[in-house]
Amino acid sequence: MSVDVNSSSVLIDGAQHAKVTILLAHGAGAGMDHEFMADIAKQLASHDIRVIRFNFPYMIKRAEDGKKRPPDRAPKLLADFEEKIAQYHQDSEYLFLAGKSMGGRMASHLAEHELVTGVMCLGFPFHPPGKPENYKGEHLSHLTKPTLILQGERDTFGTKQECADFVFSDSISIDFIPDGDHSFKPRVRSGHTELANRTLAVNKMVEFIQQHIK
Repeated sequence: MSVDVNSSSVLIDGAQHAKVTILLAHGAGAGMDHEFMADIAKQLASHDIRVIRFNFPYMIKRAEDGKKRPPDRAPKLLADFEEKIAQYHQDSEYLFLAGKSMGGRMASHLAEHELVTGVMCLGFPFHPPGKPENYKGEHLSHLTKPTLILQGERDTFGTKQECADFVFSDSISIDFIPDGDHSFKPRVRSGHTELANRTLAVNKMVEFIQQHIK
């Protein structure tokens, strides 16, 4: 792992000139250095993929002064994401966007960006827990770029059962992580493990990438 020399808000795993770069965005409550983010990045890098993690502006401020803040509004988050696309797209032949929860939702809104090959969402927040009427996935019905959604079967932001009723465009693939919650963590009695579920998610991401590059 290396830290970008120009910014303490970026972490990079993998070779600089890898064929594929992934911009990996964090969720609403935890930044780029969260253990989930670090593990996913490290595993992806082992597949010769460059992974760039970054903090959104509100998370940079939280890291500086320790004060918890709500996420920035979507336009600010998307603008920051687009800055990262502009900054890093030339490093590899293919650029994918990915994100945990909120980060994945922001990535999906940039799926049609001309420099983006595809998008991967880890635990898509279709709605707040217990509030299915507050649906956040309307745009998923008309995306044209390849998009992979990996969802825990028990994710309270959108369960496997609920996802069967959502409308997705033909460019979207959705796969489910066994007994996983919003972070893919299974119950002990399920016989699955958190580590195995994360590795499964990474393998599905790698397979998706390979399907959409030459």
